[in-house]
Amino acid sequence: MAKQLLGKEVTAAINEKIRADVAKLTEKGITPALGIIRVGEREDDMSYERGAVKRCETLGVSCKKFLLPADVSEEELLKVIDGVNHDDAVHGVLLFRPLPKHLNEERIINALNIEKDVDGITDGSLAGVFAGKPLGFPPCTPKACMEILDYYGIDCTGKKAVVVGRSLVVGKPAAMMLIKKNATVTVCHTRTTDMPSVVREADIVIVAAGKAKVVDGSYLRAGQVVIDVGINVNEDGKLCGDVNYEEAERIVDAVTPVPGGVGSVTTSVLVGHVVEAAMRKYL
Repeated sequence: MAKQLLGKEVTAAINEKIRADVAKLTEKGITPALGIIRVGEREDDMSYERGAVKRCETLGVSCKKFLLPADVSEEELLKVIDGVNHDDAVHGVLLFRPLPKHLNEERIINALNIEKDVDGITDGSLAGVFAGKPLGFPPCTPKACMEILDYYGIDCTGKKAVVVGRSLVVGKPAAMMLIKKNATVTVCHTRTTDMPSVVREADIVIVAAGKAKVVDGSYLRAGQVVIDVGINVNEDGKLCGDVNYEEAERIVDAVTPVPGGVGSVTTSVLVGHVVEAAMRKYL
């Protein structure tokens, strides 16, 4: 039976550090603040927003929302971004994606100041991840995966790691972060030949495929650590990951559950980035 890599324990450790940093800022009369820019009313965006606001409230971080209609003009959205860029009371910005198709997403994303890009969406932040430099902030979800590995003492040095998925949101940044931890990394994707055999070779597996239970027992072997980034709704209306958890639990050494794994850590990483942005500016 695999060890459960529970997100709540990692989250508790991150939150403890956040509270200590918020206390340092409070002594200077500074309240760290997150600006949330949401276009339209996608349910997944609103769900994440609710979780982020609640986490901010419990950790002493304020929130300022900028809620825009789905048919907002590009000019109006850019005006909002310019406003938060110049607002010293907003230290980090969460801009929900994907944006409606009539908007030039690349142009809009890169209008955000890198210093306030707390979810690693700008080209500058991603360049920092790939160059191993502290430019902006890394995307929160792959950073959460690294926090889980660190908390549970999983040493990546010399290990074979496989990342399933090559998006700029999770897959590619996660691969770069694993390389920084001295792992030997392979990235799998929809064109990978015989993916199960490639994944079976790995000591550490991060799955961000975007498809429910796509990684089943045929991909896995004893001794592996599996981090499941996926969030899907199954035929019974329940949340499940990209990994078939029931099969994985019987085979591998350690695995993150869904829910209860990466998701809760991601929210605390986001809030931690907001606080770090404020500390970079003032302390």
